[in-house]
Amino acid sequence: MNIIFMGTPDYATKILERLINTNDINVVAVYTQPDKLVGRKKIMTPPSVKILANENNITVFQPNRLRDIETINELLKIDCDYIVVAAYGQILPKEILQHASCINLHASILPQYRGASPIQQTLLNGDKQTGVTAILMEEGLDSGDILKISSIDVNDTEMVETLFDRLTAVATDLTIDVLENFNSFKPIKQDVNLVTHCKKITKQDGKVSFVDAQTLYNKYRAFTPWPGIYLESGLKLKKIALEEREKIYKEAGKIVIIDKDSIVVTCAKGSIRIYKVQPQSKKEMDVLSYINGKRFSLENTLS
Repeated sequence: MNIIFMGTPDYATKILERLINTNDINVVAVYTQPDKLVGRKKIMTPPSVKILANENNITVFQPNRLRDIETINELLKIDCDYIVVAAYGQILPKEILQHASCINLHASILPQYRGASPIQQTLLNGDKQTGVTAILMEEGLDSGDILKISSIDVNDTEMVETLFDRLTAVATDLTIDVLENFNSFKPIKQDVNLVTHCKKITKQDGKVSFVDAQTLYNKYRAFTPWPGIYLESGLKLKKIALEEREKIYKEAGKIVIIDKDSIVVTCAKGSIRIYKVQPQSKKEMDVLSYINGKRFSLENTLS
């Protein structure tokens, strides 16, 4: 079967790699986002999907807007059986949706967490289960009929990078399953009463305060390594753990325990253990070096 693939980040790259290495699947074209400037030196960098496609001599398209008529007409000339979409980053216009069956692999159990950051949202909400949903795409955002869902459990300390890797593996298997058995699935409409959404993550989302220990820890799980979590002062909390979640404290942000490699800080509800921090414009350091430099001791407020 002939496949047009659309995707941009590493999540998509792993799926594309599996498609390329599967017998009877021929990836005839790849669509991905344009190259972008990366890092402090602003080096023009291609998406990893593009690199993989070029290595396998697959034609790559990088339109700024998939809805432009020239882009649409160009795609419609490509003969394919399916269009597979994984974190592409653009909405498919009606003309492309009608060109072939368009299958999207979304990293949540739809209709929960439609949108740009389902993996982070899973951790922010402390969910015990997540998964990947294969849907038949329509003009709405992640709103198409469900073909199949593959679910996995999420443990209380799982970080976004490991969850990302596990969901990527689930998505690659699910993609092949859906393509090879497409005609055996009966698409099921999503329950609109259960729809929730998640937004694109920004650097500002990493700001935290000592209000609720579980909420702070979930942000750490979801936002490490990017955008990271940081206090109002700009101090980044680089390595932390949830100490306890229920105890109510009169004062938040107080250092109540100093151990050989960490400190415990109160929240209004619960407390967290901190191992490493990074002050503004400085390198990451162990928290004891930081508090010693600040001459902080027990009952001081961390800042």
